[in-house]
Parts: sequence; C-alpha cells; structure tokens
Amino acid sequence: MSNDTKRDVFEDLVEELANAYIALDGEGIGHELTNEEKQAYLKDYDNALPDDLPTILECVSKEIKDGYGKNSLLDELAWANQDALPSSKVSEWINDNETLFAEAWSRGLWVVKETGEVTGYDG
Repeated sequence: MSNDTKRDVFEDLVEELANAYIALDGEGIGHELTNEEKQAYLKDYDNALPDDLPTILECVSKEIKDGYGKNSLLDELAWANQDALPSSKVSEWINDNETLFAEAWSRGLWVVKETGEVTGYDG
C-alpha cells in the first residue's frame, strides 16, 4: 500500500501541469498531458489514502486490531468506559477520543501516532 494521500497525488499533478506550461520553447506552451498520463493520475488518485485519517496511539491501534471482528464498536466503547480494557491508558484514551476511535474502527484505516505509519486491521 502506498502512503500517498489524495492531496499528494493532486500536488504531483499540479506540479506536472505547472512544469508543462512553464516550459515555453519560443513557439508556444510545452507538452500537454497525454490521455495515458491523465489516466495514470486518476488511478493514483483512486488508490491514494484519504487525507484525513484519524491518528491514534499505538496501544489503541493494537486494541482495534485485536478486537475487530470479535467485538462490536459498542462493546469496545462500553469496556473503555468501565476501564475494562487491557490497560487504563487504552481505556482513558478511548474515553477522551471516542469520535477518533469510532472513526478508526469504522474506516479500518488510521495513522499510528508514535510511528506515523498508516495501518489497519490487517496491517
């Protein structure tokens, strides 16, 4: 999985277009993007990661990976509220960041705060 976000792909395209139109050769504007190049950018954009992935603690990432498929989101939130998860740090973070936790759980993709790594259930 590439770690490029949709914003990264967009910025690459903008740079490509800027370079194409700055490359004046005295006769006119530099090369235009070919249809193949346009299709490649669209494919890259489709495959790129969302720009707004939630960022969560590594211990919370482990909790999602361990619990997803065995427990429901509601169970995880309830256990966090009861401080019944493997560590108080995990429970406390989930209670303080319920929306981010629910988003990471639901999307199945998030950024690990300590490493900057994009990961998910399988990663």
